[in-house]
Amino acid sequence: MNNPRLDKESGDQGHEPPTTQGTWQSSYRDVLGIREFRFLWIAHVLSIIGTNLLNIAASVLVYRATDSALAAGITLAVTFLPPIIAGPLLSGLADIFPRKQAIIVCDIARACVILLVGIPGMAIWAIWALLFLSVVPSIPFAAARAALLSEIIQGERYVASTAIIHLTSQVGMLIGLLAGGFVVSFIGPNITVMSNAVLFLLAALLVFIGVRTRPAPERNKDEASSPGFFTMIGGGAKLVFTNTRLRTLALLAWLAGLYMIPYGIANPMADELGAGDAAVGLIMSGSSIGTLIGGFTLTRFVGPPTRMRLLGPLAVLTSAPLLLWMFPMPLWLMVTLLALSGAFGAYQIVANAAFVLCAPKEGRGLAFGLVAAGLQAAQGAGILIGGFFVELYGTQVVITGAGAIGVLGALLLAFPWSRLAGETITLMNED
Repeated sequence: MNNPRLDKESGDQGHEPPTTQGTWQSSYRDVLGIREFRFLWIAHVLSIIGTNLLNIAASVLVYRATDSALAAGITLAVTFLPPIIAGPLLSGLADIFPRKQAIIVCDIARACVILLVGIPGMAIWAIWALLFLSVVPSIPFAAARAALLSEIIQGERYVASTAIIHLTSQVGMLIGLLAGGFVVSFIGPNITVMSNAVLFLLAALLVFIGVRTRPAPERNKDEASSPGFFTMIGGGAKLVFTNTRLRTLALLAWLAGLYMIPYGIANPMADELGAGDAAVGLIMSGSSIGTLIGGFTLTRFVGPPTRMRLLGPLAVLTSAPLLLWMFPMPLWLMVTLLALSGAFGAYQIVANAAFVLCAPKEGRGLAFGLVAAGLQAAQGAGILIGGFFVELYGTQVVITGAGAIGVLGALLLAFPWSRLAGETITLMNED
């Protein structure tokens, strides 16, 4: 899944974006003309499709077996845990082993674990454990891919390459979710999960064929190691929560834990409508469709100062469509409202840029790591809590309640942000 996370390609810091549209277009053509990038890019698309197809197929599998919204929510929530628990430790593996080999091994490892998830009769607790393990290799995979990209492409073309990767991640996520719902409805969740392993094997094969082997990077013994989890939490929390601007931006980002709840309870939502598994994919993809459109519109047609001032109002509007769940509605209207929420939720792009540039350089990594981990935790907790209360009150009450809390929380943050926006624009221009 491509959640609204405050994350970006780990190798893109320190590069300045091109200054003209023509340069961007030229950079895109140049990047796509690089053979190694094309193979790595297509492999990445297959991995993204596979990840999201797995999410929907596994959630349907567990929901069919248990008829429990909470169990289906846990199925999705466990995929948020590995980056929080093991992120700082496993990301460093990309600097120990050759990056091409690291990517291939990670894809093969994911394929093997995913194959086990789909075995008929697998205990639910075992499915959850295997899903957790299936995400673990994606941590060194992402770090190795970002680092390898910086070796294949340098300068301003590198920025274009990360933009291509980000855009295709969104498209691949939509393909995985939409196709997943229809595939599951035709061949069943077990076969869908097991056949999904083939996508990761194909991705590994593409990297093996199309990417040149490079030695492992030389390690500087004097270089500080990556901060541990508790160091990140302690140092990052002190920096973020003692700074009004950073605190407000972090809390605005963590509101995603509320408006992403429909993603985690898509199975009972479709069930209450009397719809099939294809409807589950439509519901899960609704927010992502909107984010893709909203992100393009916001970054292409709205100037940076205006975007910064709109951050608070957009955060309020993101949760507002959920309030309409107090009324019965058909599937098409549900997906439309979720897409509208996702379009407004593109404010996360603004919050991301503002947070990174406003954080002091000496503590930027710790602060960013804390907010990224907190966003993962907020989304996972939101899905779990949403699934629990759906068991008691149904999806209508839960989604409406999440919308009300989200609007209220955003309003409480939008007012102080209206005073901070002008100062933030000045600070970003000086950076």
